[in-house]
Amino acid sequence: MLSRLSHRSCNFSRALAFKTYPTPNPNALRFVSPEKTISPLENSTFEFGLSLQAVHSPLALKLFKLPGVKSVMIGHDFLTVNKQDHINWANLRPEVVELLDQFLTSEDEPVVTKELLSQGDSLAASAEDTEIVSMIKELIDTRIRPAIQDDGGDIDFKAFDEETGTVFLKLQGACKSCSLSEDTLKGGIESMLKHYIEEVKEVVQILDPEEEIANREFERLEQKLKNKSGSPPPSL
Repeated sequence: MLSRLSHRSCNFSRALAFKTYPTPNPNALRFVSPEKTISPLENSTFEFGLSLQAVHSPLALKLFKLPGVKSVMIGHDFLTVNKQDHINWANLRPEVVELLDQFLTSEDEPVVTKELLSQGDSLAASAEDTEIVSMIKELIDTRIRPAIQDDGGDIDFKAFDEETGTVFLKLQGACKSCSLSEDTLKGGIESMLKHYIEEVKEVVQILDPEEEIANREFERLEQKLKNKSGSPPPSL
């Protein structure tokens, strides 16, 4: 997932030219306009998994009105849209481009509100950070985050447990629901942090409550299917 991917262009004769970049997640595309930035904050991203969470982003609210949009992540110079499985990009992609073009060329509404911008970035330095936490944040921000964002995602620092050496992170955007997210977390992020910071022993991903529920339901269904496959066939 940390690899750089080639891009494909959307050829639309509009005020803004957009390019779409594939991500390791087939249900997520990264939309970029070389002519205009999207969010005013250079390093921060804003992720919305539900329309109810997008009250501070007029742009995200409009995107959620498009049939098939599952989640939206807004970055400084890109926007990632996650679609539902049954939706075809051939239908959704032109609708997203048209909406972005109309919104970004209009001065009527902000992309995100001042309230959301004031929340800051989890990787920003804080006076409360220990030396180890500062090192972790700097390494993630300078060496790991750029590659994650190039794949249409981002990374949110949650905490560091000094007793166990565990770093708690949250993957966002395309990376969160990608089948390679575990490889990215363990093979990429954890390996790099452990290599440069000896106090780091493990990296654990934090999930949203709805994601935890979905995972439990999937495990329950998987176990049910296994039990069913091991039972004798019904008699006639």
